[in-house]
Amino acid sequence: MTAMNVDELVAIDVHTHAEVSATGDASLAADLLDASNAYFKVQGERKPTLEETAAYYRARKMAAVIFPVDAEHATGTPPVPNEEVAAAAAAHSDVLIPFASIDPFRGRAGVRQARRLVEEHGVRGFKFHPSIQGFFPNDRIAYELYAVIEEAGAIALFHTGQTGIGAGVPGGGGIRLKYSNPLHVDDVAADFPHLKIILAHPSFPWQDEALAVATHKPGVHIDLSGWSPKYFPPQLVQYANTLLKDKVLFGSDYPVLTPDRWLADFAKLPIKDEVRPKILKENAARLLGLTTSGS
Repeated sequence: MTAMNVDELVAIDVHTHAEVSATGDASLAADLLDASNAYFKVQGERKPTLEETAAYYRARKMAAVIFPVDAEHATGTPPVPNEEVAAAAAAHSDVLIPFASIDPFRGRAGVRQARRLVEEHGVRGFKFHPSIQGFFPNDRIAYELYAVIEEAGAIALFHTGQTGIGAGVPGGGGIRLKYSNPLHVDDVAADFPHLKIILAHPSFPWQDEALAVATHKPGVHIDLSGWSPKYFPPQLVQYANTLLKDKVLFGSDYPVLTPDRWLADFAKLPIKDEVRPKILKENAARLLGLTTSGS
């Protein structure tokens, strides 16, 4: 186990997925996984293990926030265990930063689990996917969970906008896009003013709403995962260069979108020279409270 040296990192990817458990079980049903692969035009097999993900990022001198997605009540498919992700991150602490995921429908048991994951397993944040989990972020069902996350100083990362999961499947696989409008997260940011929040992805078709929330609420950030930068809406690029230059974060959505492709396309965007390192590493390092190994 080696400590993370932030100074030596090229970038910090704040959005990567743990999709396969140590037993080889995938966290998505086959039809949803196939639809996602088709949507993102994934080539080859998409099943990196946690150890393979660590090696992948280490070879690129990058760190990665990694998490499962727990939507078992809606999908019937168990997630990659949070403890397994945390253990892999501890074993590869030079490159992996553990986030967890707890289905809000787990209720008080989920709240207890969240506290335990932070205190005993070093989890730094929690991933929510409202469309797959089937809840509005401002539903009171999740408020005790947010309270624990806020108290712990951890981060709540919300999927926003359209999702490739279920795309093209009849009825979208039953997944409803309405849950992932970032305006629902605005209520969370107002009700938990000290909660650190990341709105994941360019929030199509609600990009302006996401920019408004992130501009208005000090604790709200935006990650740029899930889209090649060449498709970013112009207003997102404008805000990233100006009003939100300290609140926009590099994220890829690995393994569906690789950091290699993302960074190659990002290099072609008209991002100011002084803003580029903020997006790639500095903003995430500050938000995550990361320091160099020598400090």
